[in-house]
Amino acid sequence: MNEGDIAPDFELAANDGSIVKLSPFKGQKKVVLCFYPKNHLFACPSRKTFQMAEATIKAYPKIVEQGAELFAISVDTVEDQKKFVNEYHVPYLHLSDTTKSVCKTYAGLNLAGLAKRSTFVIGKDGKVAKIFRDIDVASHGQEIIQALQSVS
Repeated sequence: MNEGDIAPDFELAANDGSIVKLSPFKGQKKVVLCFYPKNHLFACPSRKTFQMAEATIKAYPKIVEQGAELFAISVDTVEDQKKFVNEYHVPYLHLSDTTKSVCKTYAGLNLAGLAKRSTFVIGKDGKVAKIFRDIDVASHGQEIIQALQSVS
C-alpha cells in the first residue's frame, strides 16, 4: 500500500466489545491506524509497544483536536487488547485482527507472522495521506499530529 491509495475497508472487534468498520468515517473524520506486533512478547510488555503507546496517549487529545479518530491494531485477541488498554489506561480503542488479514493488507507481516510496526494516516476522502514505517516510538505522537495538520 502506498500514500494516495484508497484505504481498504475493514471490520474488526475492539477491546470494548464493539465492532469498528472504517467506511463510516469517510467524509466524516480523519483516521489514524497504528499497527504494532503484539501487546506482550514473552509474557511481558514489549518495550517498543509501551513507548509507542505512551507517546500516542500523550498526543491523543491533540490528535482528536485535529478531527481524527485513532485505532491501534495488532494480532492480539480482544481479551488481550482489553487487558492492555485497562492496564495502561489507553484512551483509544485497540482492535483485534486475529486472522491477520487487515495487518497483512496495511502493514504487512514480519517473519514471526505479526504486524510490522507502522502507522497510516487516512484523510476524510478515504485516501492514505501518510504512512510511517520507520517509527521513532518516543516522538511518534508528535509525528502523527504534524501529519494530521497537513491532511484534510
